Amino acid sequence: MDMRIRNGRVLLPDGDVRQTDIMVADGTIQEIGGSRNGGQSGEKTLDVGGRLVLPGIVDLHGDGFERHIMPRAGVSFSRALGLLDTDRTMTANGITTAFHGLTCSWEPGLRSREAARAFLADFKAVRGRLGCDTRLHLRFETYNLPALDEVEAWILDGTVDMLAFNDHIDAMFGNLDRYSKMSGYLDRTGLNREAFISLITEIKERAAAVPEGIRKLAGAAAERNIPMASHDDPDPDTRSWYDGLGCAISEFPLDEDTARSARALGGAVILGAPNALRGKSHIDRLMARDAIRMDLCDALTSDYFYPSLLQAAFALAGDKVCPFPDAWRLVSEGPARAAKQSDRGVIEPGRRADLVIVDDSDPALPFAAMTLRQGTPVFSANGLGM
Repeated sequence: MDMRIRNGRVLLPDGDVRQTDIMVADGTIQEIGGSRNGGQSGEKTLDVGGRLVLPGIVDLHGDGFERHIMPRAGVSFSRALGLLDTDRTMTANGITTAFHGLTCSWEPGLRSREAARAFLADFKAVRGRLGCDTRLHLRFETYNLPALDEVEAWILDGTVDMLAFNDHIDAMFGNLDRYSKMSGYLDRTGLNREAFISLITEIKERAAAVPEGIRKLAGAAAERNIPMASHDDPDPDTRSWYDGLGCAISEFPLDEDTARSARALGGAVILGAPNALRGKSHIDRLMARDAIRMDLCDALTSDYFYPSLLQAAFALAGDKVCPFPDAWRLVSEGPARAAKQSDRGVIEPGRRADLVIVDDSDPALPFAAMTLRQGTPVFSANGLGM
């Protein structure tokens, strides 16, 4: 569909925000500027009424879909319905590319190997109906050694678009006497406290074999040129070890030294947009705003709250943490680059026409008035339409 987007304040790659037109054809941006008084015969026109036109948001890690599937402990709905509902939430918040953070763990229940298989089947069935360009970010719990061959097959057959190595064993042991954390583990596994402690104690005995399992999957991902992340890097040595396996992304490093190590190795640092929006970490770790001020953050992710990406970018600029163009790069160009998605993330000719039109008339609560994937509207609000 050929379309001219008119009367918008467009964020350009150099950081300039300019009142100009964008010409879209065949799903890509063809031209910026040109005639402001109409276009060719039959060309569709979208007048955005002076709103901001921004590159679509790229979300590398979102596991909020789990709450669309299991909104209350012990209450589950079909994964297909949950995925459709998640998609509407993402597009309504300007997300045009999303990597669903599917956890494949040694746990039973919501994050089990069986649940992962069921998710993949339902995801395949509904993927063509999703407005957002939705990919799979497989969060592999490194102690889930019985699943190695199956996960390797998923990597090699193209099912996995991003691979993250997660190790929550020590953190779980540290939380066994914290009611809020323990109740969450029991809710999603369906186990009682005694059974959960027995299981995690047994799983911990696999520790010696874990590094070789990580090497096996990292080798498969490298063969497929799939981006890899290590999750919750605790220290520079851990980050360096993963980097040696070709795992270049440090996802939620725990402290400044580890983030600096990731950068020194040439990797990308990903932090949570909820952290950036709230101005604090809910678990007392590296503050996203501090990292951004120190130029130690390459991308923000929704983590557990999809609206946080759009809102965080405006909050960071409003609170003078960084200029708005830099803040928006953290949710568009930065994550696209980290995930090797060179066809999106900025507004320039030849890139995908993945765009979000934002009403920022109330700076404290901006919202997506329209979201476009490859030039096709997948969400609109408050009467904005063609």
